[in-house]
Amino acid sequence: MSDASFDSKAYEAEAQFGDYFALLKPRVMTLVVFTALVGLLAAPVAVHPFVGFCAILFIAVGGGASGALNMWYDADIDAVMRRTAKRPIPAGKVTRDEALAIGLTLSVFAVVFLGLATNWLAAGLLAFTIFFYVAIYTMWLKRLTPQNIVIGGAAGAFPPMIGWAAATGSVSVEAVLMFCLTFMWTPPHFWALALFVRMDYDNATVPMLTVTHGRRSTRVHILVYTILLAGLAIASAFTSIGGPVYLATALVLNALFLKGAWDIYRRDEDDSENDNFKVEKSFFKLSLLYLFAHFGAILIDSALVRFGVLS
Repeated sequence: MSDASFDSKAYEAEAQFGDYFALLKPRVMTLVVFTALVGLLAAPVAVHPFVGFCAILFIAVGGGASGALNMWYDADIDAVMRRTAKRPIPAGKVTRDEALAIGLTLSVFAVVFLGLATNWLAAGLLAFTIFFYVAIYTMWLKRLTPQNIVIGGAAGAFPPMIGWAAATGSVSVEAVLMFCLTFMWTPPHFWALALFVRMDYDNATVPMLTVTHGRRSTRVHILVYTILLAGLAIASAFTSIGGPVYLATALVLNALFLKGAWDIYRRDEDDSENDNFKVEKSFFKLSLLYLFAHFGAILIDSALVRFGVLS
């Protein structure tokens, strides 16, 4: 990972606050914060509002730290990918050294203060999540195997487990189920994106499934993983995290998700290119709603139980 190509770049203007904030991947952080919040609030333990606020804040900071370290290491890839070329480092707004310093500082801050505010199990899970995302996924799997996003998806699946641990000081079946839901959602979500940005991964020589096995194989993988995800999501309605709101949400959204995956499976490359991957982009957008809606339903059902509406 040479810094030469970035250190030699002329930084035309001082970085603004927004450039440093962009290092934290705020859009990804939104998902991290929301799923962690659901894990925290769905736990069967009352958490003081201030403690809960601190827990979510430090989990968010830890997620942002992971994003900064990811951008530090992947600066060479980001520079040649169209969808990432405007990120702060390749755009010449922030140096790699600054991103590294910010990422490491925020990582230590988030882990230590989460431990002090809640418990050290939650802090340990946050530390492991940062390590997994940066070292296992970013530094190793991403450039090594087309299964990068499958295994690496675990990093994005930990936040609800961390939120649950922050509230209870333990990891239970409920936390594992929320982890599994996010873990199984990650591959079809990212492979749908890879279908319409394949040239980015080609140019960056990242072994995404679309590059190593082609779009046809990727479409098959999306369908298979969506079927497995739908089974898990609907079955979870009959577990401790489920309820009537979650069941209704899971039935509707998984029917739509399965239809979208089937539509993608049936496509050929001429159809996709002729309409600029309209079906694939629609599936990707639906995948964003999918996870937010499932976790929102978990939160609503847990609130109904807590207030005595459901037994």
